[in-house]
Amino acid sequence: MDLLVLAKEPVVGRVKTRLCPPCSPLEAASIAEAALADTLEAAVASGADRVVVALEGRPGAWCPMGVEIVDQGDGDLADRLAATWRSTRGPALQIGMDTPQADATILDTAMAQLVCGAADAVLGCALDGGWWAIGFLESRPDVFAGVPTSRADTGGRQLARLAELGIATGLLPTLRDVDTWSDATAVADASPLGRFGAAVRRVGSSVA
Repeated sequence: MDLLVLAKEPVVGRVKTRLCPPCSPLEAASIAEAALADTLEAAVASGADRVVVALEGRPGAWCPMGVEIVDQGDGDLADRLAATWRSTRGPALQIGMDTPQADATILDTAMAQLVCGAADAVLGCALDGGWWAIGFLESRPDVFAGVPTSRADTGGRQLARLAELGIATGLLPTLRDVDTWSDATAVADASPLGRFGAAVRRVGSSVA
């Protein structure tokens, strides 16, 4: 099974801008890099046969050996999601870089639910109304068309779109995306180990 990670190069001023304030742009980028590094470490440690990073930007030291890098392509998020899914070779699960608490065990459980369940797809909704994971038994780049992103009803609309297409979908556990500083501290408190927790604590000690 493929594990897809949609990611953005953690460039200062271009990532996690909603963390500012209290973070500076440099601190926000360091937190984004830590989240991405932890996510990719979990992906590589999972049982996925192939880890593919659909990247906006260039890979850096945060990118482990053994992953395949593909370009996200152009267009809006729906277009880039569709392009990412065209790189799959069979059953696949896709995640982003905003849930560093999704460790290898969580990812393996999600992939097992996809291949062993009665559904053709899985969807993991996020507390903010979006979604953190989506998976299909076969590539379906068409499922994202017409679904608005970055909204409080994105997850619900994506689920409705899957139903509209006749795709039976199983639900994964709901996780918290890291968008705001309160998200960052909550996720770091719940999952204190790893680079992300350490990065949030470093910044927290300077803004307290």
